[in-house]
Amino acid sequence: MKQLEEFNGKLKDVQSIDELIGKEGLITDLFKDTIQNMMEAELTHNLGYPKGPGGRVIKDTSNKRNGHSKKTIRSGLGEIVLDKPRDRNGEFSPKILEQYSGGNTNELDKKIISMYGRGMTVSDCNEHLADLYGISVSDGMISEITNKILPELECWRSRPLFAIYPIVYADAIHYKVREDGRIKTKAVHIIIGIDMNGRKDVLGIWIGEEAESAKFWLKVFQDIQARGVRDILIFCSDNLAGFSEAITAIFPDVIIQKCIIHQIRNSLKYIASKDKDAFLSDLKKIYRADTKENAEMGLLELEEKWGKKYGIVVKSWQNNWHELSAYFEFSPEIRRIIYTNNTIESLNRNYRKVTKNRSVFPNETSLMKLLYLSTKNTTKKWTVALPNWGKIIAQLHIHFGDRVKIDL
Repeated sequence: MKQLEEFNGKLKDVQSIDELIGKEGLITDLFKDTIQNMMEAELTHNLGYPKGPGGRVIKDTSNKRNGHSKKTIRSGLGEIVLDKPRDRNGEFSPKILEQYSGGNTNELDKKIISMYGRGMTVSDCNEHLADLYGISVSDGMISEITNKILPELECWRSRPLFAIYPIVYADAIHYKVREDGRIKTKAVHIIIGIDMNGRKDVLGIWIGEEAESAKFWLKVFQDIQARGVRDILIFCSDNLAGFSEAITAIFPDVIIQKCIIHQIRNSLKYIASKDKDAFLSDLKKIYRADTKENAEMGLLELEEKWGKKYGIVVKSWQNNWHELSAYFEFSPEIRRIIYTNNTIESLNRNYRKVTKNRSVFPNETSLMKLLYLSTKNTTKKWTVALPNWGKIIAQLHIHFGDRVKIDL
């Protein structure tokens, strides 16, 4: 009571937020004194007798008070240095300090992880903490704090998945990562699945080399299978090396739809500026055709008109036509959601947003931590099904039969 009265008396003279919750603010001092008194009371209870005047021992026991040692805790008010009471036998460990031990994530830890997960660099986190709490946290400590999510990350990467995903998307973003003293370009592959209820979920994130192979993709799909996936109806992806070979080895009945937008972008890289508008106009006759037959007529016209000048581009459409044209088997509602990877783009935008301040990551773990935290923040909003999902799943049931079981 006396402590609160003194606090209320001093509160009238507070003129700034720092004087209230800063490193030496009133609330910080009150919190420190409260923890200090609780530790002393706990030791008294353990020993069975109170502290005498001037620290004098007033009861002869086998265990006694033995001074204090410095103990720094991290709290929502920042780092606080306490005088931890000791006993002669070295048995006393204050229960109140357990919630501030390294094994638990306190409020300051949560704030640092939240800032880190929203794209703030280590130096940004330090400046922000200094502005808010008047404390400085070392780079190593921030790394140690964010490492606390690693067990959670591993659980997320190995969590069970649904047995069937009607539609799945894959895409990649490239980042610079330091490895063995060199800076390498790494491909981050993201796979999103649409479940039977029409909701999106990130099935996983895999980091590999810039140029992947069937061997890499085989491991990815074996991982997905091991976590419970038994069937995928339609898989939408970019033109990834070794992808088709690997997925059909694990899911032989899958329909592969390569992203039309990626194919168009890659094609236009090799077209002269003066020809781009005309070439794109002819491409529209292919991918916007109402039937596969009309699209193939457009592809023939493309070869006749541009084959000699841009043979490598036309050949790419022809060689990949089977997987570029799969969407023509379906209704307009399904076509709109499978012929591009737009469903995954919102996630990619958030990844780019949180990583834009980092030109090079010190290691793959640092990159994965940030992507995982961004994934958590983004997927919190994925609470509703895709538009018209009831109609879409009914059409998929007609097309795929017993592979799609609808509970009525």
